[in-house]
Amino acid sequence: MARRPRRGAVALLGGLLLALATAPLQAVAAPAAPAAPAADGTGMVMVLDSSGSMAEKDGSGSTRIAAARKAVGTVVDALPDGYPTGLRVYGADKPKGCDDTRLAQPVSPLDRAGMKRAVAGVTPKGDTPIGLSLRKAAADLPKAAAGSIGKRTILLISDGEDNCKTPPCRVAAQLAASGVDLHIDAIGFQVAGAARQQLECLAKAGNGQYYDAPDAASLARQLQRAGQLSADGYRFKGEKVRGTATQGGAPTIAPGQYLDTIGPNEERFYATDLDAPSTANFSATVVPQPGAAVDSLDTLRTRIAYGTSSACDSTSELFGQQEGATPLTSGVSRIPSESGTNGCDKAGRYWLVVERKAAKGSDATRWPLELTFDVEAPLKKGVTPAQSEPEYGAGGKDATLPTTVPEDVTGGTGFNDARPLAQGVWRDKILPSQTLWYKVPVGWGQQLRYDVEFANEPTVKGYGAGSSYAGTQVYTPSRTPVGSGTGEFSAQVPYNGRLASLSMGTVPVAWTNRYESHPNTLPVHRKGDFYIAVTLGAKAAEIAENARIGVVLRVAVLGKERTGPQAGAAAVKAGADADLAGPSAADGAGGGAGWAAGPVVAAVSFGAGGLLLAGLAVAYLRARRKQHPDGGNGDPMRGGSW
Repeated sequence: MARRPRRGAVALLGGLLLALATAPLQAVAAPAAPAAPAADGTGMVMVLDSSGSMAEKDGSGSTRIAAARKAVGTVVDALPDGYPTGLRVYGADKPKGCDDTRLAQPVSPLDRAGMKRAVAGVTPKGDTPIGLSLRKAAADLPKAAAGSIGKRTILLISDGEDNCKTPPCRVAAQLAASGVDLHIDAIGFQVAGAARQQLECLAKAGNGQYYDAPDAASLARQLQRAGQLSADGYRFKGEKVRGTATQGGAPTIAPGQYLDTIGPNEERFYATDLDAPSTANFSATVVPQPGAAVDSLDTLRTRIAYGTSSACDSTSELFGQQEGATPLTSGVSRIPSESGTNGCDKAGRYWLVVERKAAKGSDATRWPLELTFDVEAPLKKGVTPAQSEPEYGAGGKDATLPTTVPEDVTGGTGFNDARPLAQGVWRDKILPSQTLWYKVPVGWGQQLRYDVEFANEPTVKGYGAGSSYAGTQVYTPSRTPVGSGTGEFSAQVPYNGRLASLSMGTVPVAWTNRYESHPNTLPVHRKGDFYIAVTLGAKAAEIAENARIGVVLRVAVLGKERTGPQAGAAAVKAGADADLAGPSAADGAGGGAGWAAGPVVAAVSFGAGGLLLAGLAVAYLRARRKQHPDGGNGDPMRGGSW
């Protein structure tokens, strides 16, 4: 059979793709927010400045408090049904007093009418005890039960700085250090100077984002973005496990899905026992708070080790940008060699290792970590696998994709609730700092090919130059990223409010791909659901006037599906789905802790740091190091804003 030798190291640079066009986009209604049940320990409390300055004019003929009331109403109308939400106010009850803070609406399943009544009853009067209000707001939020990861959000709206004696930055840092599930976002409404600096400081210290709102319209837009990012956070799934810093005492895990946390410049070890002939697939996904500080070279590395020093395989994924954190996934496999004589072909105790590398100044908090581990049995005796498929062929840049009228869809928050897609054209909306997730079934002999188009949007008043980024990534059923570093496609494109597009895809699925050397080929060795992640950079919030930006996906699954991985396998007939591999432990994998909402992606391990500096190109580096002991009907993008 055709085979390429496996190389020891591969480092690839993505190519340049600039897709800027002048065509406007078609206006459509936004899909309704999904009404998924909120997870235990999840919720948001808005902290509203009701000090005396909020009674002042906002420059549009109204008052700041009136603009805030309207903005809060816009947010609660857009939040998912039942999402736990509350309101705390300060400076609303007396002319003077640094203890003037109260819970106006308890954190409970979303009561839209109740929230609007609560904010309508606020009359600006007094001082600005921000630090005390943050501390009280943290206590207002529910706590996650053992075994789950929730997402607790404090969303501060203020037009000035704290004039009391509790330093907000220090309080925010203390609260953020209390758990990986809490973050503090801040919106500065018509602020400048020291007030803005204080709000930026507390948002950074609180592991959150700062949003600037110079007028009433931008207040509503930024509040909607912050609220929806909280409600649409990554939904975790898995059994709680606690990895160790060394091999000694590492917990033993079976095939399944697990949850842990990891700090900066830390390693986490997990032990497992493997037989000699099976393939073991291991993935790790970190989910920082959206927009948390990262360096372009901050890295997530996975490796599989045997014995005291043998590294069977390792893979590193980089953020590749400095706009702010998104989910990042790394995947690696222990694949027995064809000869069966390599050091990692033996049965015995192996270690699955995750390492997080962080530069000075990057987010220092612990990040939620979701792990998957599955085992593929070898082919049945006597079965000859089909040849490997290392080339894109018909699934390359020139592939013909659907051009039908797009159907509305709402992407998932992560791998666990990725939205199923069939071949066709789909339309969604995305927030800055958000990643949307989809999954597409791909069979033996087939390959996934898709385009992503980002809408031509009106830009904010005063916007001049500069850009953010838009990106995509594709993952195998074992969650290994395969869409970056290839010379065939670019994983990212500049976004400045103008129409931008990306193409992405995989090689055909073949069992023998596991013996190929290219990191975009060897993981594509099993059929199943392939995942599509679509992300938009944080700086897009400074560019686009609308809260969300339109996205179109054109999805195709190319090639005839085969009944199995064997050579000469027949095409699949309706209702038939044969497979000649032995039973897989992955068939029953899944973990046991249920759903829990958490911070949001991009598992898009690329970015716009270099892009923004260069102004023209996207540079993405995907490093893979391997060691062996021995060796048309219409254009859906045309029209006005979405």
